[in-house]
Amino acid sequence: MNNQKFIIDFDSTFVSVESLDLLATLSLDGRADKEEKVQQIADITDLGMNGDISFTDSLKRRLAVLEANRSHLQALIPLLKSNISPSFERNRDFIQEHSDSIYIISSGFKEFIVPVVADFGIAEDHVLANTFEFDGDGNITGADQQNPLAGDGGKIKVVEELGLTGDILVIGDGYTDFEIKQAGLAEKFFAFTENVSRDNVVEEATFVVPSLDEVLFAKQT
Repeated sequence: MNNQKFIIDFDSTFVSVESLDLLATLSLDGRADKEEKVQQIADITDLGMNGDISFTDSLKRRLAVLEANRSHLQALIPLLKSNISPSFERNRDFIQEHSDSIYIISSGFKEFIVPVVADFGIAEDHVLANTFEFDGDGNITGADQQNPLAGDGGKIKVVEELGLTGDILVIGDGYTDFEIKQAGLAEKFFAFTENVSRDNVVEEATFVVPSLDEVLFAKQT
């Protein structure tokens, strides 16, 4: 692998869904306005991923709509495990073999990301993500604001702190993934389009890849 290190996004990349959108379908189940609120969260997600609103604003607005509890997180994890992106599932052996060189850097939440990627041999200390805050009844009240990933430019900050060396490759579907390369912290940014293609992200990509196969096995020129 020529000392390559992989920085991989989680939502719509490692998994084929947006985790908070899926969490909303669980937490709002049975409510008359479920469909409206789930769509509201999805729309806010898209605005943030396209860079049309700040990530801080996107996260705050989505968490306010969710009304989720710890129990919903336990139900979410198996759903995420059943929604691994097909090309990641195909390359499970590669990921397990090279897990020491793989970092999951996501604006999602450790509570559900760690159990999912653990099945691929990725250790918890290679997962950099947000963490929830809860009230005494286990209701999600927000995100830990001391975590850089809860704010704008969070991915840049945590990658800087990692101090990675070698050929750094970023794989993701969102504008915040591109920003890692833009900040000079990665050699290549692969716009991952297996699940979603965002025009402004594709425009900035070193390579546009419809699956993980093209990253791992195609000749990069």
